[in-house]
Amino acid sequence: MHVISEQRLDDGVLEREFSLGEIPGILWTPASASASAPTPLILLGHPPLGLRKMYPRLVARARHSAAEGFATATIELPGSGDRPRRPATERARADMRRAIEAGEPVSPEIVDALVLPLVDEAVPEWQAALDACFSLPEIGGPVGYSGGLMSIGIRLAVVEPRISAAVLFAGSLVPRSMFEEARQVTIPLHVLLQWDDEGNDRQAALDLFDAFGSTEKSLHANLGGHTGVPQFAGDAATLFFTRHLK
Repeated sequence: MHVISEQRLDDGVLEREFSLGEIPGILWTPASASASAPTPLILLGHPPLGLRKMYPRLVARARHSAAEGFATATIELPGSGDRPRRPATERARADMRRAIEAGEPVSPEIVDALVLPLVDEAVPEWQAALDACFSLPEIGGPVGYSGGLMSIGIRLAVVEPRISAAVLFAGSLVPRSMFEEARQVTIPLHVLLQWDDEGNDRQAALDLFDAFGSTEKSLHANLGGHTGVPQFAGDAATLFFTRHLK
């Protein structure tokens, strides 16, 4: 981990911008974190819109988590921000836009082309970020994963044993092949669903929740569209992590 810059926010949270090779990231640690009192870590997922655009929402989540004693970290997704564009993904994204503008359903082939290569590339990068964070004496397990693309969270929950609990947002397209991976997920899950999400197939989200193999999983559905997640739903997610990571 190469630290590019650091600043202390007004609530005492230490924000460090870093890079892992060509991958930018940000780490936030609460003022209470130290080598003698390592803090649990939450990986903050986000949609592929770029860290600069997502920063206001990410830092708000990080500061809220820090108030509860958690460190948080995030990284730039492949093909986002200043990272090189991925031609196949750009083509799939254009195909998706055309289908939506024509009022047609997004085909499974488009979903696969858009999501599966991103998952294959992003998950090892998240694991490398986790390795880098764990090299710091003030960071200790266990680890949670929160938000972002549902499929990345599913894959991480299956392949990364350091992740002990996850908060997933049922608001992104999920390839059908990920349903089989969902059956392999066994960690505690807290799933958020916006009932009127205009870009999400509600029944598919319910079917995916049913497919998860976890014996402890909860579905929190709220009225409203994709960006209308109420604050109390986020508070409930923080309490979920408090129960399982502390």
